[in-house]
Amino acid sequence: MKKITILFLVAALTLLINHSAVAEVGEDGLHKQDWFSLTFKDVAEDIQEATDEGKRLVLIFEQRGCIFCEAMHEFVLADPEINQYVRENYNVVQFNLFGDEEVTDLDGDVLTEKTAAEKWGIAYTPFILFMPETIPEDDSDVVKAAVAALYGSMEKQEFLHQFEWIKQKGYESDEKFKNYHERRLTATQ
Repeated sequence: MKKITILFLVAALTLLINHSAVAEVGEDGLHKQDWFSLTFKDVAEDIQEATDEGKRLVLIFEQRGCIFCEAMHEFVLADPEINQYVRENYNVVQFNLFGDEEVTDLDGDVLTEKTAAEKWGIAYTPFILFMPETIPEDDSDVVKAAVAALYGSMEKQEFLHQFEWIKQKGYESDEKFKNYHERRLTATQ
């Protein structure tokens, strides 16, 4: 009887630990990370706020029922190394591909999340836009101003390396992300 009680407690503790790593799903059907930034979705203000905190702004588009979004939250962002790196270096603002929340584009257009997605040509999820460190002085929209984009499902190391490459401003160098990723993989083997 004592062994059964111990096995039950171990199983319950394992379930509790594993459940705590899983992102909650909000009323909109999107997976939520408690550390995602809650903002008014004014992209210029969000860039400035991230910069003031010594971070970069990331916009992430998701949609209800997206299995790739679910995998990103429950597999990739659940990895402690990746989670910590992204949290320490980026402010992440989540957008619903079909949402109605108001968004202010860098060019001043006020849109809903879904009309912003249409304007910016975003049709697949997850779709991640890495924004510049400073607010563009021209009339760029979000997509024109973004320094890089990441879309679809990725394995953990490729996801982490993309965030590292952006932080190191790899987009300003001659080393393409693919080469950076291959070099980082080789270095860890």
